[in-house]
Amino acid sequence: MKKICFVIVLLVMTLNVFSQNAPARKQVNLIFIGNSITYGAGLANPRHDAPPVKCAIYLNQQPTVGQVKFANCGVSGATTFDFLPDSVGLFKNVVDSANKLRDETWATMVFSVMLGTNDSAIRGTRGAPVSKETYAQNIKSIIDRLLALYPNCKIILHRPIWYSPNTYNGSEYLQAGLNRLISYYPVLQDIVVEYSHRFPNQVYLGDTDGFEYFKSHYATDMQAEEGNAWTFYLHPNVQGALHLGELWGKAILRVLTIPQP
Repeated sequence: MKKICFVIVLLVMTLNVFSQNAPARKQVNLIFIGNSITYGAGLANPRHDAPPVKCAIYLNQQPTVGQVKFANCGVSGATTFDFLPDSVGLFKNVVDSANKLRDETWATMVFSVMLGTNDSAIRGTRGAPVSKETYAQNIKSIIDRLLALYPNCKIILHRPIWYSPNTYNGSEYLQAGLNRLISYYPVLQDIVVEYSHRFPNQVYLGDTDGFEYFKSHYATDMQAEEGNAWTFYLHPNVQGALHLGELWGKAILRVLTIPQP
């Protein structure tokens, strides 16, 4: 299990055009929280091809965005339980990575979160199977601590992507797991509505298109993996990771361009 968050500064050659009327380009510091999909499991070169890398590249190519720094804190097999702030787990990695960037007050700190795939398993992952009620409680615990530690941050919750209903590797997912995963989506929607009242302009719903995209494009955009119930599809391949990263990037860009009061 990979437990190392790495921070990468994208060095992109840009033309600096000095104009009094030109809008300031947003500087962004991104912390990605997730599981093996975020980490880039199964890819030959995750440091080059994982979704967070492609997301950061997409954002850096946008005319309204300046320098992008990011940390990929995705860990294979992780559930919301593994990222709970008060557990001996992965939240410390997130804090360590964010703290390296917190003094850059000119940049917007964004936490990009996609968790739920491993929560939905029937067995084999920490806390599984995680009910939608417990899933909601865990996600809110993570959000609350992030907001307490980084009061000016933005938190973006992405809908977990589809996996095939015969998914069964070291952990057992199958149709029951997929059904559970689907039940998490309205939970995320409700959480965003709740925090829009408690912490306006800080917690947002991110990408919601990835689930249906991978359901329709699993043959071309996901890795064919051999498991206990024949060939299954769980992790994006290089092409799928690029697409997922761009979906995340588009969702994050929408948040960055929302006028702030």
